[in-house]
Amino acid sequence: MKLQLEQLQLQRGLRRLCQPFDLSIEDGQCWGILGSNGSGKTTLLHTLAGLHHDYTGRIYLDGTPIDQIPRKQFARQVGLLLQTNEEAFPGSAIETVLTGRHPHLKAWQWEGEQDIALARETLHQVDLAGFEQRNLLTLSGGERRRLYIATLLAQQPQLYLLDEPANHLDLRHQHQILGLLQRLCSTQNRSVIMVLHDPNLAARYCDHVLLLHEDGRVEGGPGEALMTPDRLSALYGHPIKQVESQQQTVFVAG
Repeated sequence: MKLQLEQLQLQRGLRRLCQPFDLSIEDGQCWGILGSNGSGKTTLLHTLAGLHHDYTGRIYLDGTPIDQIPRKQFARQVGLLLQTNEEAFPGSAIETVLTGRHPHLKAWQWEGEQDIALARETLHQVDLAGFEQRNLLTLSGGERRRLYIATLLAQQPQLYLLDEPANHLDLRHQHQILGLLQRLCSTQNRSVIMVLHDPNLAARYCDHVLLLHEDGRVEGGPGEALMTPDRLSALYGHPIKQVESQQQTVFVAG
């Protein structure tokens, strides 16, 4: 599946967030979106998910404009993890994960044994095995974050859009979850686009990056080419140095 952006320019009210840019995202690629606060990272992700319509340009999914794809079909192809989630009627963990199966069910169809088995497997993948009957309100912020990621995994889209997936996670689970997303690309040929605040996480887990500058410039391409101290310093408006540590590149504030 191919996501194609042509002369895309985002707006928020009267403010233009970026200059028009083109981008092509292929199966198997893992993209990280980096930029300072207010640069439009979340707005871009919502635009790709069809939730934000204040833009100019064109967005195609396999050659079809995304606004012409029926929403249920679109949900089978594209999944979104929001930056924050609010549950009006919190239920159990397994009930929450099973909502990810809704795009695959027919009208009035209940989840079957295979759906429940898949939900249990995704809970295991995010280190929440045994939490099936736990109420959402009893979970910590990090546990709840992993639960919503499990819900997205149960949805099984071809393209994953994630807004700060490492938010609220401790160090171990940050690397566990981002490693899991990276493997979706390398072993299942899925595509991942995720907003990240830590350039080191992007350098480690993303093969491509999209840099959203405050002046509206957009740079996209392979991470090895774009993740340089000069570019990151300009991106964040703060000196960034590159340090080589045990054959791994680490970016630190100057």
